[in-house]
Amino acid sequence: MKILYAIQGTGNGHISRAREIVPLLQQYGDLDLLVSGTQADVSLAQPLKYKFHGFSYIFGKKGGIDFWKTFKAMNLIQFWKDLKSIPLENYDLIINDFEPITAWACKLKKVKSVSLSHQASFLSPNTPRPKKSEKYAEAILKYYAPTSNHIGFHFKAYDGFIHTPVIREEIRNLDPKNHGYYTVYLPAIDDKILLKYLQAIPDVKWQVFSKHQKTPYQYANVLVKPIDNLTFNRSLENCEGLLTGGGFEGPAEALFLGKKLLLIPMRNQFEQECNAEAARQLGVPVIKRIDKNFVNSLNQWIKEDQNIVVDFPDQTAKIIEQLVQNYAFKKS
Repeated sequence: MKILYAIQGTGNGHISRAREIVPLLQQYGDLDLLVSGTQADVSLAQPLKYKFHGFSYIFGKKGGIDFWKTFKAMNLIQFWKDLKSIPLENYDLIINDFEPITAWACKLKKVKSVSLSHQASFLSPNTPRPKKSEKYAEAILKYYAPTSNHIGFHFKAYDGFIHTPVIREEIRNLDPKNHGYYTVYLPAIDDKILLKYLQAIPDVKWQVFSKHQKTPYQYANVLVKPIDNLTFNRSLENCEGLLTGGGFEGPAEALFLGKKLLLIPMRNQFEQECNAEAARQLGVPVIKRIDKNFVNSLNQWIKEDQNIVVDFPDQTAKIIEQLVQNYAFKKS
């Protein structure tokens, strides 16, 4: 069987989940990997068959998306050329993790594909949303990478096609301890901004992972490090809590490890607002922005206990087995 697995390269969550799924898919046939987009700080161990520019949100440094840089990075002509170049007819199964080039190539050529992504969970009206409705943002989630079939992941199985998160084996094998420090991953906020507030709580140690730094440095009680998968995992393993954005995989892994969690979703990023609302319903505190009240909010979070029990069973192999059985559309 020939399998194409197309993966979104924006952010780290898609690639991190793929690192767990790729070896499972390889058990069922000859697997080709396609990645489009930028802004990921982790990579796959396996070689890519296709690497495309795609569409990516460019993270800013003040808590949101840099829309101007995002717009400048778009290349519709190249998008169309890449779309036309994929030999879809060579594959018995096409799996898509919110990757738009392959999704639209399949749609235009009327080839079946199946989404295997967190974003697929938003096709259910049962998945939590913020109170304010955003029809434009909902349309992006629905049409950015359309597929004919859907398998989603979220904090809870809000619908029949939604499963709990894929927790990587390397996370499941950690032995979590509490060494008293806090881990910080806020890729849309410059570490210089964070330093201003974190040093105002001098009796707490912070480990900040920054997209904007290539070398580590220490400033007062704050250690700033470049993003590295192994180093971040070790930090998460032994921290007391994680301060992060409104992503999905990072918060899910922190909850799995029993860590305290505080979320600051990116501004004007509807998906992160939805994730934050789902986490809030679990009992996770959410801050909408960094402002003059930020230090007080941090102090309150540090002082309060947070005992959130989640059930994220290791069911990834079973999901992949069922996916192959249900959606492979040719036999070879």
